[in-house]
Amino acid sequence: MPNVYQNMTDAALDAALAELERQADDLKALNLKLDMARGKPSPEQTALSKPMLDLLTSDSDLSDQGVDADNYGAPDGLPSARALAAELLGVDAANVSVMGSSSLNIMYDCVEHGYVHGIAGEKPWCQQGEVKFLCPAPGYDRHFTVTESFGIKNIPVPMREDGPDMDVVREYVEKDATVKGIWCVPKYANPTGVTYSDEVVRAFAALSPAAPDFRIFWDNAYAVHTFEGEGDKLMNIFDALAEQGGDKNLVYEFASTAKVTFPSSGMAWVTASPADMAELRRAFASMRVSPEKISQLAHVRFLKDAAGVAEHMKKHAELVAPRFALVEQKLADGLADLDVATWTHPKGGYFVSFEGPEGSAKAVVSLAKELGVTLTPAGAPWPYGADPRDTNIRIAPTYPTLEELGQALDVFVVAVKLVSARLAKAERA
Repeated sequence: MPNVYQNMTDAALDAALAELERQADDLKALNLKLDMARGKPSPEQTALSKPMLDLLTSDSDLSDQGVDADNYGAPDGLPSARALAAELLGVDAANVSVMGSSSLNIMYDCVEHGYVHGIAGEKPWCQQGEVKFLCPAPGYDRHFTVTESFGIKNIPVPMREDGPDMDVVREYVEKDATVKGIWCVPKYANPTGVTYSDEVVRAFAALSPAAPDFRIFWDNAYAVHTFEGEGDKLMNIFDALAEQGGDKNLVYEFASTAKVTFPSSGMAWVTASPADMAELRRAFASMRVSPEKISQLAHVRFLKDAAGVAEHMKKHAELVAPRFALVEQKLADGLADLDVATWTHPKGGYFVSFEGPEGSAKAVVSLAKELGVTLTPAGAPWPYGADPRDTNIRIAPTYPTLEELGQALDVFVVAVKLVSARLAKAERA
């Protein structure tokens, strides 16, 4: 359906363009330097966890259920850290390894394991010729970068309102043995904010892969990051597997405290079936003796349990919710009546996914940069940065102050309007 600018007379469109150019010049004159490129917690959010820094001193008891946090040992992490991770994901602590502060690092290690050593006794992927990963898109660019770095072919899969298009996923996974994995952010997905429906989760659990070494990379990064009401409910993928008999080696699930406490200074973990965890432990044993456990000890004493995490995340929600409300207000006030864009309305997570007119995203991001606002590069949520319609932009509202966010969104709205009007004008040339 034509948008407002496409429906204007030539004279009205020229007048609208002139007014929007004037608004853009006024914004440029402000010399703004605002950054909404990545989904980072604000300083107010990280400050919520600073009391944790006071919990361990030189006089502290650094033991945890018979394990010394200040020495080697416990390669799967402290018992209390594994118990907390297991409680948050609803799995058996025996199948959890807590290591490092970045779940992305663990994902990389799992891809590397498949590529160099092979999974489930199969040949290493590097010896199998072309191998592929499925990439629900728009999705998380750093996921796609991991597999791309190994020369694995990334294949986009359409995202729907309840998760990836499972007809497409099933066609690839069950008929093509070169497909070795799929990237998933199942709750408050990056960047759409979608939470996979029970039907989609069960469809994943029911997959019968053509490749024995196919694994679902289930990155549950936003499992506790609700900022509106009760939020969305995500079915436990391992419960869905149990409904199928529970004997499949199919899922690697990841999570961390990156946006719960301190990014890059928290704890991260992986869980999988007993057989897959045994294999991963053997692989990880050759590269690490034990994780950094003092940080784990501080986290457990600060967060305590799932109830403690929930209370802590309510404080995050008080800071995050107004930012997302401001995004909704600014986009609705500035664009809702123009029919030039749609955007998502998440109840949790860190992003809003914005869709503009076809052929607009790169131009909007470039113009916003000229006007003083840095956004995520257009196309980033697609494999190889190649958005086939050039429409998607990821909005990351958490880091700026509310005042800065309001300014950035004003710039963004003008950029979308001006680019949309320019496209309408170009169609008439």
